Amino acid sequence: MSWWIIRNPAAGNSGHVGSRLDRALAATGVQAEIVVSRSAEHIVDLVAEGRERGFRRFGSVGGDGTAHWVLNGLMAPAWEEPPTLAIIPAGSGSDFIRTFALPRTVEGGVSLLAADRRYRCDVGRLEGSFGTRWFLNVANLGLVARSAERAARLPSWVGPLRYTTAFWLSLARFGPAEVSVDLGNRRIEERALTVVMANGQFFGGGLNVAPQASLQDGVLEVEVFACSRWAAFEVMPRVVGGNHLRHRAVKRGRASSLTVTVPDGWPVEADGEMVGRGSVRIDVHRAAIDFAI
Repeated sequence: MSWWIIRNPAAGNSGHVGSRLDRALAATGVQAEIVVSRSAEHIVDLVAEGRERGFRRFGSVGGDGTAHWVLNGLMAPAWEEPPTLAIIPAGSGSDFIRTFALPRTVEGGVSLLAADRRYRCDVGRLEGSFGTRWFLNVANLGLVARSAERAARLPSWVGPLRYTTAFWLSLARFGPAEVSVDLGNRRIEERALTVVMANGQFFGGGLNVAPQASLQDGVLEVEVFACSRWAAFEVMPRVVGGNHLRHRAVKRGRASSLTVTVPDGWPVEADGEMVGRGSVRIDVHRAAIDFAI
């Protein structure tokens, strides 16, 4: 069966990525049809077109943001059996594949299509004033979301440091606020800077935010960073190696569904993409997709 591959021309050097993709597909003998997106919304339309043409295996060429929109296209209709998603990394992010320690090149990504190994994954669903959005990796509210918003505006030459740079720039003007996280069996109420809901383990350019997260357990790892701006200088560096979980400022829980109540102006992001603002409800859809590994 052939692959329907959606390439984001804004990811990496467009012509360079396109030619590498063509060569890798030819070298591996993978049968695929490649389409190029014009916008995030167009990615969703291209997924629908692929499905109408009978495709069940979809490739995403880009970073986490591209995969996020491909996922949202895949989750819009119901499937009798989960569709397959492959990520061919060509963007500045691609944190989701770090959970599997997958190759971080176009050629390495195409090799996974040829191997046709699949791992059935849960996905998360966000609901708020913005509507509904699906996410594959990690969703955030508060400071981390503001950092992702700012990182998207930094020049490309900043490279992989843009997430860290954006965080420290955002911290100067983002203070803690009262948040409430209802996990069903318990409630976390704190003055916090950010709330993280993790399906995968890494975000923000390789930060190991949820080292205990599993993509097959039906729950999200929830972390509330209940600290001041000054305490963030102690806590956040620990996230790099996943050594923050026992810090007194990190309040943790696990849930298959939860409600997060935050100030109306707090930004919300998922998979590095800005979603909206304000409070949200999140739930997990178990075994929703097959991920190519």
